Amino acid sequence: MPAPRLLVIEGNTAEGRALLTAAGGRAPSAGYAELLRDLMPGAVVDICYPADPGANLPGKEGVEGYDGAVITGSALHVYQRGPHVDPQIELAKAVLDARTPLFGSCWGLQVITVATGGSVRRNPKGREIGFGRRIRLTASGRGHPMYAGKDEVFNAVTVHLDEVESVSPGTQVLSSNLTSNVQSAEIRFGEAVAWGTQYHPEYTLGDIAATLRRYGKTLVDDGFFPDEAHLLAYAKELDMINVDPTIKWLAWRHALDQVILDKAIRVKEISNWLDHQVRPQREKRGRG
Repeated sequence: MPAPRLLVIEGNTAEGRALLTAAGGRAPSAGYAELLRDLMPGAVVDICYPADPGANLPGKEGVEGYDGAVITGSALHVYQRGPHVDPQIELAKAVLDARTPLFGSCWGLQVITVATGGSVRRNPKGREIGFGRRIRLTASGRGHPMYAGKDEVFNAVTVHLDEVESVSPGTQVLSSNLTSNVQSAEIRFGEAVAWGTQYHPEYTLGDIAATLRRYGKTLVDDGFFPDEAHLLAYAKELDMINVDPTIKWLAWRHALDQVILDKAIRVKEISNWLDHQVRPQREKRGRG
């Protein structure tokens, strides 16, 4: 049997990726690809960059060759449209038309929502960054395979300013919290099924620390930190926990439990997607 093939769709522009790298982080697609290779050993994971001018993007026939595709987060705003955004919407439609399993994190959920007829807005409650607290499964979310092995109420690594305003037809909202009514969803579009989260199950604490440094003064201006020194100290502590999640006093200070500290639990949504969407579709296509 051929090796599994997965596609990571990078949501950021080259400039956005460079800003994260300069802040000591990595492009979201690099981290996502690393996680997918870890969760599905032997998989071939490709990355494409639809926000880059002249990017060579797969169409429907191209994405049919993949067993699954994921869309990363992004600093872009889907409602602004334009040459960095529109190709991503069209690529999401191509993945759905091919009935290739699709997972979207944050920006990814927003792109899939717009591609299937919903809308996205700037969250009137403001930015949610660091950790999304008390995310609660809906009636549809309880018992949904995305959340197998996950608690009914949990915290998650997150960073977003925008949110789903109106869901597209065929959407089941799976979780919500006080910041956003749509923290995750299953979206059915024809015969296609996509899963998405507004938070980032793929992120490490090191990824969110780099994101804090990348936004820097913006977060000070928004009132999250009194000054840049406090921001950098906070990010440094997250980096320390990322290296050693057993540092009890830091985990206590940031109110972090095993749902975030234990990687196997933190990434459950993605590992469940591989088990319940990617692998069954791969077998259906005679590849597994």
